[in-house]
Amino acid sequence: MPTASRCLVEIDESSAVVRLTGVLDAGAADVVRAALLTRLSDRPGPVVVDLTGLRVADPAVRGVFAEVRREVADWPAADLLLVDPTVAGPDQPDAAPGVPAWPTLDGALAAVAAAPMAAVLTADLAPAVGAAREAREMVTTGCERWGMPTLVDPACIAVTEMVNNVVAHARTAMTVRLAPHDSALHLAVRDHSPRQPTFAGLSPPDRVGGRGLLLIDTVARRWGSSPVPDGKVVWCVLHPDDEAG
Repeated sequence: MPTASRCLVEIDESSAVVRLTGVLDAGAADVVRAALLTRLSDRPGPVVVDLTGLRVADPAVRGVFAEVRREVADWPAADLLLVDPTVAGPDQPDAAPGVPAWPTLDGALAAVAAAPMAAVLTADLAPAVGAAREAREMVTTGCERWGMPTLVDPACIAVTEMVNNVVAHARTAMTVRLAPHDSALHLAVRDHSPRQPTFAGLSPPDRVGGRGLLLIDTVARRWGSSPVPDGKVVWCVLHPDDEAG
């Protein structure tokens, strides 16, 4: 994926590694952001970005890595790590503030292996009648498997609304993904429509429909929508503490 600024993004389909080579400047930052978000939305697990062969023309553009990590922080089983020789010693500056970094690829991969990815469930669904039922079945299985029985009902409400929004509005194939993390359940639906959901709070009592996002907002601790190059990821986080009592 070359750019005018001679930055090349090389994705290793057999591993979590993405290699950046050439020159990273402001003109290439958007391309890098898009490539990383696409990779993170297409497969679960952390992405290791190898900067060993990259020259950074402007230190400010390193912020793209922190931006991507913040964007995916609440996605199920998603994270971003860096490989950069500039972190070879304790007195060396971070490759990018807020993003864990290692001086070698072996070190980064060892860190990933030492902290295995959380259990994750994924389903690819068509935008058809029955999609929400399949998603609820997967959510129920995950909540029971991970010891989160109190989240079955709220998570089923959330995933039903998220999937039905795709069926009614995006009308594209979708991927439903969920994973536990720090006692919370992270849930996401990725589709291939650029149309972003809109939420204006409470609906008038005489309005028919349009309450899907309100239901998600009611049952989830937080939720949002992340644009990706060929669509979006709508996500939410549910916590057992919110169901206590």
